Amino acid sequence: MAMSNSPITQVSESPITQVSQYSSAPPSPGQGGFPSKLLLDLRGTRFEIDREVLVSLPESILIVMFPNGLILGRGHSDSYDDDDNNSDESMSMDDQIIFVDFDPACMDYVLDFYHEAQEAGEQQRLANPTSQLQQQQQAQLSSQNPLLNKQAIIVLREELDYFAITPPKAGFPAKEDVPATGPVLADKSKVNVKTLCGTHLLEQRKIFTALQRNINKENNVAEQHLIDMLCVSGFSRDDEWGYRDIEPKKTSIVSIALVMLKTTGSGNQMATAQKLLLFWRKPARKCWWDGVEVELDEGENKLPIRLWARRTWTLELVLV
Repeated sequence: MAMSNSPITQVSESPITQVSQYSSAPPSPGQGGFPSKLLLDLRGTRFEIDREVLVSLPESILIVMFPNGLILGRGHSDSYDDDDNNSDESMSMDDQIIFVDFDPACMDYVLDFYHEAQEAGEQQRLANPTSQLQQQQQAQLSSQNPLLNKQAIIVLREELDYFAITPPKAGFPAKEDVPATGPVLADKSKVNVKTLCGTHLLEQRKIFTALQRNINKENNVAEQHLIDMLCVSGFSRDDEWGYRDIEPKKTSIVSIALVMLKTTGSGNQMATAQKLLLFWRKPARKCWWDGVEVELDEGENKLPIRLWARRTWTLELVLV
């Protein structure tokens, strides 16, 4: 397939770079040392998740969840037998828990979408029954094009670190209940500005607004092709992030959007979908700076701010 005019080729020449494949995932079923179900504690919320489901999650998410690889609880050993149900009973609940610094609301969003995608794929197979000969032919074709028998999901993740620059001598007036001591007042003011900046950015939920602003500024054709390709493949230009929240105790916002890849429709729909297969198990990353002027409100007061955001996008394709 000629790639000279491919948006993917042009995108790869932009600041989007390939992310190394996550190689510390648990072994496949049938190998010893790992239970069939895992108990995760995500910031105080517990999830019981099938091992197969966990390792099928987007690689870009697994890297964040397990930056040093998956470490089992103290009670798990190399002699763990998947088929021995008594093994779970011999371990306390605390021994089985794997603690993960990851937002449970984000996990809920991802797992719900996975379930929706699997149901959609199953309904499509039931609606289009095939003969044994057709199944054999499809099996041969699917080895070359897995999109024929798998439901594909486009994963777009953004990590946003923000920084506020206030004008010289600018600041909110002291509140009556705040002691008029220099260091304490300065710290309160800084915290207040960061909180207001985070709230302002959190409300900006449109996916492509910031990238389109960067395209208009830099006239970057490759980035425009990236948006066009994503919108042909399942996104809409006015789509919002499915999950978006501020990371605890950080000036950082994480956003994720999942859509099912379109393989039918226009004449070149499958060709465009196949280009996205380049991101299957090979997430790509793009990073850029975005600066805007905003006015933050606190009651009747307004403070002009130059708000800078370092945005990192990760694009990936998964099959379920």
